[in-house]
Amino acid sequence: MNKLSIGDTVRFLNTVGGGTVKGFRNKQVVIVEDEHGFDVPVLISECVVVQPAGNEKLTQSPSEEEVPYATTHDTPGTSTTANWEKPKEEELPEETPEGEKITACLAWLPMDIKNLSSTTYECYFVNDSNYYLFFNYMSREGNSEKIRYSGLIEPNTKIFLEELEKGDLNEIERITVQFIAFKRNKPFNVKPPCSVELRIDTVKFYKLHSFHENDYFEDDALTCFIIRNDIPEDKLRIPTDALEQAMKEKKRQDNRPRKAQIEKVKKEETAVVDLHINELLDTTAGMNNAEILEYQLSKFNEVMNEYIHRKNHKIVFIHGKGDGVLRNALIKELRRNYPKCFHQDASFREYGYGATMVTIK
Repeated sequence: MNKLSIGDTVRFLNTVGGGTVKGFRNKQVVIVEDEHGFDVPVLISECVVVQPAGNEKLTQSPSEEEVPYATTHDTPGTSTTANWEKPKEEELPEETPEGEKITACLAWLPMDIKNLSSTTYECYFVNDSNYYLFFNYMSREGNSEKIRYSGLIEPNTKIFLEELEKGDLNEIERITVQFIAFKRNKPFNVKPPCSVELRIDTVKFYKLHSFHENDYFEDDALTCFIIRNDIPEDKLRIPTDALEQAMKEKKRQDNRPRKAQIEKVKKEETAVVDLHINELLDTTAGMNNAEILEYQLSKFNEVMNEYIHRKNHKIVFIHGKGDGVLRNALIKELRRNYPKCFHQDASFREYGYGATMVTIK
């Protein structure tokens, strides 16, 4: 069995993801806090340590006196529960009236749209709703399904799933997405579990006109909806006779002009802010790490306050990959002070793996 300590950084052995060891549920299950701040129970045998904890000596394995999470068999009020750590309170996500009905889609973005014959593609899952979605993204292999990504996505966010090369496209001709929806720490209307199988025409990946302007990304994307306004995609198809009747009714009633001028909203250029301290200050002499981080966060808030009233404006903050301290601090600032704003990893093609893009909402 793997020896784990609180504070270890781990990766999951048989699925995508990882995080920091936060505690132990019992001798077989560890609690891992993922990059989004969620506590995930995982078998200890399914974890691989990629960065040990610091020099502080923390518990190597759970004991009866040091179990920070209760199981369903524990009885509150016993001598052991007195020392348990309470899970931290979560801030409720910002909700919208239209978000009470779930809309979700898959989106593919070419990394080089001018060279569709050989470019790779970034695949995202978009959750346009007020609900948390625990989802599986799978592809068909013969008569079976292969999980390509499994995880939890927060309300009104999008998440990077995978990068596809040209040779990978045949694997996604038949995609199944399943999810269950819920809200945290508040009552909600129960939604039925959703399972939709999509047939992807991979020829579209080689045609420029397949990639369109959309509500979720600054770049043109090929989008495929899974569910719209609580109606799964496989139930959105209209029977032929009903469609013909609707067209006849439209011809009788619609007297509007056949042509109208469309004025497209001009997109503002994305602002790019490099938060590396050597880009902000000529020298850091006399500053410790905490003071440097505080200065970087003050610059971040200064930029956010400058753009906060410019709806849909996008800002890329370059923070570097490093050990993730600055990135995690930015995410906490966004959740606490700018809950209406969306954030996601910036384009890997343009900024590598060390940048976060914020959309003002």
